[in-house]
Amino acid sequence: MTKDFMAANSKQLAKKYPGKYVAIVNNKLAAVGNSNLDVFKNAKKSYPGKMVSIAYIPRKDELVTLL
Repeated sequence: MTKDFMAANSKQLAKKYPGKYVAIVNNKLAAVGNSNLDVFKNAKKSYPGKMVSIAYIPRKDELVTLL
């Protein structure tokens, strides 16, 4: 499940891919890029017929601090 992958890997993804879109397929990182459409297309090319989930990894300056 995508949320399980994101929860387990959020710190690594935030360090490695800030400001990028990532595609998750079968709980694996399938593609990374600047455009959600490009990331989706690349993931679908690599994993035809599979469900592709897209997430945006925010940069530090885009995060909201809750008090």
